[in-house]
Amino acid sequence: MTKLAGVVQTLKKEHERLTRELKGISAALSAFGGSYGRNGGTRKLSATGRANIVAAQRARWAKARANGSKTNVVAMPKKRRMSVTARKKIAAAQRARWAKAKAAKG
Repeated sequence: MTKLAGVVQTLKKEHERLTRELKGISAALSAFGGSYGRNGGTRKLSATGRANIVAAQRARWAKARANGSKTNVVAMPKKRRMSVTARKKIAAAQRARWAKAKAAKG
């Protein structure tokens, strides 16, 4: 029974220590919580601000439409294809390089 009493006594001491530590943390949070607590929330935009953004975007689109079909899109050039004879020449040259490398190696 004395072992159990010792364990209970140790648990009570640990509980008191943790309670003191939590009080210290709570005090620190209450002191600094006002300055650091609001960084993670979503930002609110007033209806007027949103209306200003919408009006500016509409003006940009109207200006783009007024310029006509002038766009900043660049047409991609067609993909170049290699002829069969060119491929054969490249393959033959590569085989010659490999043969030369193998001969030099020994």
